[in-house]
Amino acid sequence: MSSAVTTSSFVAKQNIRRLTVPLFRARKRAEPIVMLTAYTARMAEILDVHCDALLVGDSLAQAIYGLPSTVPVTLEMMIAHGQAVMRGSKKSLVVIDMPFGSYEASPEQAFLSASRILKETGADAVKLEGGTVMAPTVAFLTARGIPVMGHIGLTPQAVNVLGGYAVRGKDDAERARILADAKAIEKAGAFSIVIEGVIESLAIEITQSIDCPTIGIGGSNQCDGQVLVVDDMLGMFERTAKFVKKFEQLSEIVDTAVSSYAIAVKSRTFPGPDNTYK
Repeated sequence: MSSAVTTSSFVAKQNIRRLTVPLFRARKRAEPIVMLTAYTARMAEILDVHCDALLVGDSLAQAIYGLPSTVPVTLEMMIAHGQAVMRGSKKSLVVIDMPFGSYEASPEQAFLSASRILKETGADAVKLEGGTVMAPTVAFLTARGIPVMGHIGLTPQAVNVLGGYAVRGKDDAERARILADAKAIEKAGAFSIVIEGVIESLAIEITQSIDCPTIGIGGSNQCDGQVLVVDDMLGMFERTAKFVKKFEQLSEIVDTAVSSYAIAVKSRTFPGPDNTYK
């Protein structure tokens, strides 16, 4: 490869700019926002080409660590995976989940956790769960230079209180409460809000009622964007929520490949002449 080509490639990479929080927020009612979770550098590198934003989700609890819920996730786990995703991505806005127990006690606790996440990863924003009760914390963080993405509706960190992962907003009282949550979080300064696991009409009403972008996951295609757990949409798990569409059955592809590898090893056809040094 000539030095001219090498220099050109380097310059092209250097000229790549990440999507910023203000530009992300300006995408309201524009072209739908594409967002997926990412936990590793290589996956982030692949997703970065197609996504506007990558979420280092605490869903890594189940996707990476085989944990029963997101509750056991630690700040250190989120930071380690956040660093990996930042190394693998170039243009996507990177948002990192604040894990359970790292922000609920007080706005001051939230600031210490969020500032550590951003300082140690270089990510663009944090995400936290909760509605009206978390509005003072959102305001506290944004006033101190920390962009916050909200998360309302079905909030996985509160699974023990909710009693499971059932769809939210079915009755009038809960519907009104979730709508009020969205408005409170937006007023507090959230630049975007994830709406998870609510009836579609509520997701549409929230999207039309607030000025920051909504990101649906089990909401509606009328939200300003969509997010899914990447392992779910790739078909790595047999059981997924109703709102997941499996765009590929990657687990079957992996199973076939590993089966071929095992057969080749046992038959001593691998490694072959092309895979050994003479």
